[in-house]
Amino acid sequence: MSRRYFGTDGIRGTVGRPPITPDFMLRLGHAVGQVLRRADARPTVLIGKDTRISGYMLESSLEAGFASAGVDVLLSGPLPTPGVAYLTRALRLDLGVVISASHNPFADNGVKFFSAQGEKLPDDWELEVEAALAREPQWVDSAGLGKARRLDDAGGRYIEFCKSTVPHSLSLRGMKIVVDAAHGAAYHVAPDVFHELGAVVVPIGVHPDGININQGVGATSPGALVKAVAEHQADYGIALDGDADRLQMVDAQGRLYNGDELLYVMAADRLFKRETVPGVVGTLMTNMAVELALKRLNIALVRAKVGDRYVLEELARRGWQLGGESSGHLLALDRHTTGDGIVSALQIMQAIRRSGKTLAALLDGVTLFPQTLINVRLRDGSDWQRNGHLDDAQHSAARELGDSGRVLIRASGTEPVLRVMVEARDADIGRRCAERLAAAAVA
Repeated sequence: MSRRYFGTDGIRGTVGRPPITPDFMLRLGHAVGQVLRRADARPTVLIGKDTRISGYMLESSLEAGFASAGVDVLLSGPLPTPGVAYLTRALRLDLGVVISASHNPFADNGVKFFSAQGEKLPDDWELEVEAALAREPQWVDSAGLGKARRLDDAGGRYIEFCKSTVPHSLSLRGMKIVVDAAHGAAYHVAPDVFHELGAVVVPIGVHPDGININQGVGATSPGALVKAVAEHQADYGIALDGDADRLQMVDAQGRLYNGDELLYVMAADRLFKRETVPGVVGTLMTNMAVELALKRLNIALVRAKVGDRYVLEELARRGWQLGGESSGHLLALDRHTTGDGIVSALQIMQAIRRSGKTLAALLDGVTLFPQTLINVRLRDGSDWQRNGHLDDAQHSAARELGDSGRVLIRASGTEPVLRVMVEARDADIGRRCAERLAAAAVA
């Protein structure tokens, strides 16, 4: 059975269009409840959300669906995705539910789920839910209906968890930090974490109105953070996305650091603490400069497909702890079960404090290779994998780049487009190679 509704990160789409409609969400809550009750006669789930205006509607629908299947519900209100994962595990609940479309515009929304252990659920579970959605509902009688209540201290519990992921000795006193919460789920928790650790905090992106999430602020629009760090003469800036599982950082000089660079710092800091780091997991898009820098530290980099789901799967398969994406979705599985922007930022601040170096100094000698990306629209019926011209061009580019670059060609999963990416130490060589490959793709 193939998945009809679930994608790589739950169910997501435009609000008001199937499946992001109140009637579907009621059915989804009921179907998930039926699956849960196979293992527990009276399950309890936690529902958290970001700050999108549609969250109220979808929350009510899911709550009704769970209640109709005999499942009790805890409602946290706005809470980062990793906060829901943590509380699901800490409170010994059966399931965590997040209503969010992460970094997407406010008109989108979605639902994703966490297991009782605070981890992403496997494909088999999603297929069970899809099968339950295809069946007629089985309403419980009035005496068996689920109950709902508010979890009033969710934010405070999560703040304490975030602080617990670094040593008690870590102090940020004497530092000024701009914290950009993207008008999203972390608006009422992220600034407090850094303030309680001693920093002077300048909060931005902390005034959600239901439609301004990710709008000109946050990890997907770091220009606001760069500007605020300069205006307030801050030491660092931290930007999260709408559900606070991504991180971008800025230093006092206005330099922006992406997920690849921050992943390197996390790995190098573990070595500095004399911890064993057998390897880290990146993606097909992880910058080659970071791969070479990790190699100099005798740390292997393994590339997974793009998407934190695939990074997690590879980490679990190898028993490793550290992984991440260029977008800033970072994983430290010895600190949390899922990607967490606040926890990742604390790991970076810990490395800065422990080493006595700036973030730029920690990345001395790591200069990202320029990337040239060209989207090539394919003709109907064309098979790029059997294109001899493209094959020849790839071999030619590989010879020209040698150990100073690489080629990545992959088909889009949503449109008839071939994505041609060339990464090279020399930007001009990379651009020329990419243009030749793009031309060969339609030859």
